Amino acid sequence: MTAPAATETGLRTEYPFTLPRGYVDEAGRVHRDGVMRLATARDEITTQSDQRAKQNPAYLTVLLLERTVTALGDVPVVDTFVIESLFASDLAFLQDLYRRINADGHTEVAVSCPHCGNDFAVDVAGDAPGGS
Repeated sequence: MTAPAATETGLRTEYPFTLPRGYVDEAGRVHRDGVMRLATARDEITTQSDQRAKQNPAYLTVLLLERTVTALGDVPVVDTFVIESLFASDLAFLQDLYRRINADGHTEVAVSCPHCGNDFAVDVAGDAPGGS
């Protein structure tokens, strides 16, 4: 996987990730590695005015992920069908990643070792060395 993209000002705009289970395409291939970009105001506004989201507010998640997940394995286009076909655990993972990068500005979470009690940060996107 390539390094995260950053603008000349150093702003990180793309976040590589590894899905817990992976998207299974029609040929049975599993795609786990992908990239999510930061959402824009246009992403948020356009998806909220989409008729599918108006009929079913839960569909807003599918529309936002379709727009912001820019790559997923060898899948040529990440569209609503791909997002709808994800396992529930992968959808939840992407929802959390979306919230983290767009609201919190990072993908790290603070954890404590259950054995020694030391605190440390883990990159939940899986793009750090040793990530899953």
